[in-house]
Amino acid sequence: MSLTFSALTGAAILPHLPALAGLRIAVFREWPYLYEGDADYERGYLAPLATTPGAVVVAARDGARMVGAATGAPMTGHAAEFAAAFAGTGLDLSEIFYCAESVLLPEWRGQGAGHRFFDLREAQARSLGLSRVAFCAVIRPEDHPARPPGYRPLDPFWRARGYAPLPGVVAHFAWRDIGAGQETEKPLQFWMRDL
Repeated sequence: MSLTFSALTGAAILPHLPALAGLRIAVFREWPYLYEGDADYERGYLAPLATTPGAVVVAARDGARMVGAATGAPMTGHAAEFAAAFAGTGLDLSEIFYCAESVLLPEWRGQGAGHRFFDLREAQARSLGLSRVAFCAVIRPEDHPARPPGYRPLDPFWRARGYAPLPGVVAHFAWRDIGAGQETEKPLQFWMRDL
């Protein structure tokens, strides 16, 4: 299995949104997100990627099939959601590119897709003249009953790419966990690096 990667922007993103929605629902069911996906929500959440200036979808394909994707956009497009997390940091959101999801089906992992996802999103940030890149990752308790035995967090991978947690910069988002009756709020730690 060999993967090919392409960076999609603007209207070129539109035909790929259904596949991206399916990937998000499939991959985010896994630990640590445990997301009970909703196709209607996904359509509304992803649609702005095709019209947000500077947004990118990095598609990973095996042949014609999209088996993974990563998205990103200037942080200013997410200012309302992240304003509270960044309040008091002195960081200028207009200088930051936000890497949202990276999703890849299990059978294609371990072939370097994670690096390509970051490489191409960081290239997009540079092309926009932005000086920092950030993302956030859900925080789950170490003793969470759904934590798989032997789970290895991605922290070493992120640190090797130059990212570090931003102390105290935590966003809060709500979604419905698998099997839960209602949404609950989860904390997400921001990580960042300078370009």
